[in-house]
Amino acid sequence: MKDLRFAIITISDRSSRGERPDTSGPALVDYINSKGGMIKYQSIIPDDFEQIKNELLTVSDNPEVDIILTTGGTGISPRDMTPEATLAISERLIPGINEYIRSRSILITPHAMLSRAIAVIRKQTIIINLPGSPKGAVESLGFVQNTLPHAVAQLRDLSFAQEHKPRE
Repeated sequence: MKDLRFAIITISDRSSRGERPDTSGPALVDYINSKGGMIKYQSIIPDDFEQIKNELLTVSDNPEVDIILTTGGTGISPRDMTPEATLAISERLIPGINEYIRSRSILITPHAMLSRAIAVIRKQTIIINLPGSPKGAVESLGFVQNTLPHAVAQLRDLSFAQEHKPRE
């Protein structure tokens, strides 16, 4: 993860209102910093479809961000809208990322089967939904961290994109 540029968006009604401290965002920041990654942006927003969608649009337009990590809003409660908002701005899916995270997480807790998290591409940015708990968010990122530099390199490599351009 060395030299990758991250944005972290915590999605939580209570944390956005100041009723509960955000612990997942800071846990991800510490983990990323310890692996040589860079934090370019961080925010806390409520579990609101339009706000999540707009935040993802704004941050994915920033050319200085390689990967957006969302934390929270991936479960099955009525307010958990992170996957739907992520899908709404998505250009392409990366299903293997969250399939792998779920397959590893379920060995730790059976509650992982309730995760609806997704991973997508918008423009040249990868967006990965992570659990809302600090432990779950960091563990999940740890499962896929070694694949992320290759994914970003492929996404940003214009020669790769030209070689694999769809036929007209």
